[in-house]
Amino acid sequence: MATINEVQDEIIKEFSLFDDWMDRYALLIELGNSLDKLDDKYKTEDNLIAGCLSRVWLRAGYLDGKVVFQAESDAVIVKGIIALLIKTLSNRTPDEIINTDLYFIEKTGLKENLSPTRSNGLASMIKQMRFYAMAYKSKEMS
Repeated sequence: MATINEVQDEIIKEFSLFDDWMDRYALLIELGNSLDKLDDKYKTEDNLIAGCLSRVWLRAGYLDGKVVFQAESDAVIVKGIIALLIKTLSNRTPDEIINTDLYFIEKTGLKENLSPTRSNGLASMIKQMRFYAMAYKSKEMS
C-alpha cells in the first residue's frame, strides 16, 4: 500500500494535468461520483460534520489497527473534496492520520481556489477525521 505522501504526490500529479480550474473542478466532481454510497442509515445528525455549509456525513470504523472512513455529501464539489481526504487518510493508523501534513491541499491549488465557506468545510472535515483517529488511539491505549 502506498504511503500517505505517495498518495498525496499522486493527487498533486493528477491535478497538475489541468491548467484550468474548471477542469480541476470537473476532476473533483468525478472523484466525488466515484465514492461508494453511504448507507442511508448512517446519514444521521451524529455523523454530520459541523462547520460545513453543505451536508457532509462522515463515518469511521476501526479494523486491524486502522481507521476506515466512509462519507457522502449533498454537494458535488464537497463530495470530491471528501473523496480526496478518504483516498489519503482511510485505512491508516491513528498516528498516521493525526501526524500527517496534508500538503496536497496547498500544492493542488485547492486552498486558494475554494470559497471561504468550502475552505472552512474542508478544515472541519480534516478536524473530524483527526478527532476519530484520536478517539481510536485512546481506545487502543486503554
